[in-house]
Amino acid sequence: MLWIKNVTVIDPGQGVSGVNDVLVQKDKIVEVGPSFKAKEVLVKLGVTDINEVNQIDGDGKYLFPGLIDVHVHLREPGQEDKEDIASGSRAAIRGGFTSIMAMANTFPIVDQRAVVEFIKLQARRAGMARVYPISAVTKGFKGQELVEMMDIKDGGAVGFSDDGKGIQNAEIMRLALEYVKLTGCPIISHCEDEALASKGVMRRGRTSARLGLPGIPASSESVMVARDILLAAETGGKLHIAHVSTKESVEMIRWAKGKGIDLSAEVNPHHLIFTDEDITLTDTSYKVNPPLPSREDQEALLEGIIDGTIDMLATDHAPHTWEEKARPFQEAPFGINGLETSLAAVWQKLVQSGKLTPEKLVECWSLNPAQRFGIEGGTLKPGSLADMVLFDPLYKEEISTEAMESKSGNTPFLKKELQGFPVITWVEGRMLMKNRKII
Repeated sequence: MLWIKNVTVIDPGQGVSGVNDVLVQKDKIVEVGPSFKAKEVLVKLGVTDINEVNQIDGDGKYLFPGLIDVHVHLREPGQEDKEDIASGSRAAIRGGFTSIMAMANTFPIVDQRAVVEFIKLQARRAGMARVYPISAVTKGFKGQELVEMMDIKDGGAVGFSDDGKGIQNAEIMRLALEYVKLTGCPIISHCEDEALASKGVMRRGRTSARLGLPGIPASSESVMVARDILLAAETGGKLHIAHVSTKESVEMIRWAKGKGIDLSAEVNPHHLIFTDEDITLTDTSYKVNPPLPSREDQEALLEGIIDGTIDMLATDHAPHTWEEKARPFQEAPFGINGLETSLAAVWQKLVQSGKLTPEKLVECWSLNPAQRFGIEGGTLKPGSLADMVLFDPLYKEEISTEAMESKSGNTPFLKKELQGFPVITWVEGRMLMKNRKII
């Protein structure tokens, strides 16, 4: 049993934003309300001795519903040198994420029920964040034949994506949006026209020209966003656009929502914090796909979050080994490590600066993901699971690989100090992280 006192509760699902007390019994939220007395707590929790209740003073801190990351690469099975389900789910807990969705680009690819069930089993064994598998859309990521969607959904998948490869064949994408209606799940689209992207390694523009690096035009994303929106309108299938990074994409998503198309979208923290101007030839942690945006694109992405055009934040946590990222910029793989730094980075760069409210942050990183993907969480409503994050806006930490739970350290925040971190994380009422240490 738990009594959190004098904490600023942020729960957009209930319209709660202010100092409250929170009571938890076993794995459920019992009540959220202002300043309980000890006698009240005993009655509400059904105990006779207040010493049976763990009491935490939350003065000066925030309590969020557990964050939900809809876009994570855990690398298991097949690339456990980069990350595995145990290390990735520990990193999630340390970052304030109580539920994460694991993408399908593993070896073997998650394109059959047995692999989905394996991921769920490994997550249960790890006993950390809940892991929800995302299945491939097409067998072997080949873009030719759809997976057995209903069977895989019954095995535990909550969405379908060939993330890492855009589905180039429009008819295959149309069929996927038709068939996915049987499952109630969304197609998560990696929008990238491979012919336009070619062998580019960063956003095409002045910076790519100055650095002498081949560029990826913004149109390689936006033309596919337009195609998939039109196909979703035609089929009535549920569509989710992954890692939006261009102003044209934001404009088309805004238009589509105005037309009532069943559509949601996410943006990655690194696209809101960095631009192509931050890229140097010596730091490959800035090499991501889609590439870092222009300043104009970044402004449109932030506006899209604020006005609700973009529904979610998602880390696109993509760990790689040091050896891989130590290659020259053109040869290094795309990807950034994000689970343990993203909340702090967004808080420091966007919330503290007044560009984003705490309420909008929690809405985009907890409430909306839960509702869109039909999973538990997203609120501190009485009776809901006690997935919670105690967040200290004053806590400072220098990012180091020694302290990280992830196996990989490909983040531009290494050796830099950030302010604002989760200090306690609970999953179903179990305290799994305290004072930045996994218990």
